[in-house]
Order: sequence, then structure tokens, then C-alpha cells
Amino acid sequence: MLWLLFQHLAAVSKRPVRVLGWYHSHPHITVWPSHVDVRTQALYQVMDSGFFGLIFSCFNHDAQNFGHIHLTCFQSVARETAEGQEIHEAIELPVHICRTPSISQPCLDALSKLPRILFEEEREAFQEAEGKDSDLLTQIHNGSVFSKSLSRFMEIVCGPMMQAIEAMLEQNARKIKQLKAEKRRLEEALS
Repeated sequence: MLWLLFQHLAAVSKRPVRVLGWYHSHPHITVWPSHVDVRTQALYQVMDSGFFGLIFSCFNHDAQNFGHIHLTCFQSVARETAEGQEIHEAIELPVHICRTPSISQPCLDALSKLPRILFEEEREAFQEAEGKDSDLLTQIHNGSVFSKSLSRFMEIVCGPMMQAIEAMLEQNARKIKQLKAEKRRLEEALS
């Protein structure tokens, strides 16, 4: 199944596709890899020594209540302890984020599905909590937490996503206007 997805992505993007790493998030906690993350990374590196892990720490707020997202990229290295046991440690890799003039269609498709996926995760957690025999106060509390989570989700995921899309639309409109002006200039030069 996964192989079919890779073939599809390669065909759509007209580029070869290769899995380079894995990622997950640490909501509300530090971005640093846990011992489980480091061990998981070591197992992936058995298959490909260049494989890397990404961890996003999200939903963190400073004293002014500004949200922060942190990112680490890491690999696992083995070392021997004084007792002769092999342990794995994380080494941080540098990350360079490069701006591109456009978003590829597969990335745009994945990005457009993200709100639905995150909403479903929140809803499933709420439904799981609701499925338990709870008193009325707990039910009201769970409903409030769910509402607050959805509001926060709209604020930090959907809002910025819509702003980015609106900015791209404005940029595209300016580019179309420039291209039309260039077309008129070239047509006048030819006549």
C-alpha cells in the first residue's frame, strides 16, 4: 500500500520519491528526543544510515501567551558505557528551511487535509472521554475542553493557513497583472 503511494507521488511530482526520515510531535513538552525516540531512530538507521528524525514541539506559550513551535532534527549514535553496555544518544542535525516560490500539488493536497486530520484526532479523544461513565460535571468539563481545543486549533492552525493562502492569492494576482502588462508590451512591439 505504501509503495503505491510512493509511486503515485513520484508520478504526480515527476520526481523520484524516497523516504528520508520520520517525524512526530511533542505537544506541550520539550522538543528533545526521548529515549524511545532515540532508540526508534537507531532502528531506522539500521536500514539507512542517512535516515533522520524530526520532532516538533507545539502548543507552547511564553509569559506573554505567544505560541511557539520548536523543531529538532536528529540522528542516533551508539556509545559504550563504562560497564560495557551500548546506549544510544541523540545528536542534533542542522535544519535549513528554504522558501520556495510555490507549493507543489502533492504538498498542497496534504496541507489541505491537515485540518480535517487534526479535527478528527480531537473529536476521537473527546468521544473516548464521553464514552466513559461520567457524572454531569465531568461531561460539561469535557465539552468545554473540546470547545476550547477546537477554538485554539482554529487560531493556531486554520487562521495562519488561511492567511498564507490569501497572501499567495494576492501574489498570484500581482503576477497575473505583471504578465498581462508584459503581454501587451510584447504585442505592441510586434505590431
